[in-house]
Amino acid sequence: HCGKGELEEDDEDGEKVPEHIDLGPILSIKDQLEKDKDDESLRRWKEQLLGSVDLNSVGETLEPDVKIMSLSIQSPGRPDIFLPLPVEPSSGKGVWFTLKEGSPYKLKFTFSVSNNIVSGLRYTNTVWKTGIKVDSTKEMLGTFSPQPEPYAYVTPEETTPSGMFARGSYSAKTKFLDDDRKCYLQINYTFDIRREWPSSG
Repeated sequence: HCGKGELEEDDEDGEKVPEHIDLGPILSIKDQLEKDKDDESLRRWKEQLLGSVDLNSVGETLEPDVKIMSLSIQSPGRPDIFLPLPVEPSSGKGVWFTLKEGSPYKLKFTFSVSNNIVSGLRYTNTVWKTGIKVDSTKEMLGTFSPQPEPYAYVTPEETTPSGMFARGSYSAKTKFLDDDRKCYLQINYTFDIRREWPSSG
């Protein structure tokens, strides 16, 4: 019986050893697949976060890139005024848009973020009339991560000035900056405030 028991143990050992040998590579292949799966999900996560950037071609430190895609002015009961971008240098001398005095309005802009997270994105707007600064606005937009779809932002409502001294031509400068004071867009333009809205024709 003892001998038989020993043989059975040997047989069991004999059976187990090949099993271990067989399982070894299977487990490591499984591990490899799991590892690939992790790498794949890691790669996908990185792609989502960084907007499908080829990390190998650009290195580890990525500068965020922000593109202002559209600018428009919204006023209740009026069609949106879409401002052409980019602003042609030649048209910089002309009037970019005209607003009616004493009218509520909001600015809406859409922008895309790629390469990396942009922190502390903000826009500044300074307005002059006959060389005197009459208004200065700073609006914090926030921190944005890269994504394929553009972001949209609408500023709080403001009202255009009214009265004889308010009407006329203004010059203005708008900038989009981040925390590092990197400037993504600067527009110098002129606009008018009139007694009435311009005729849509």
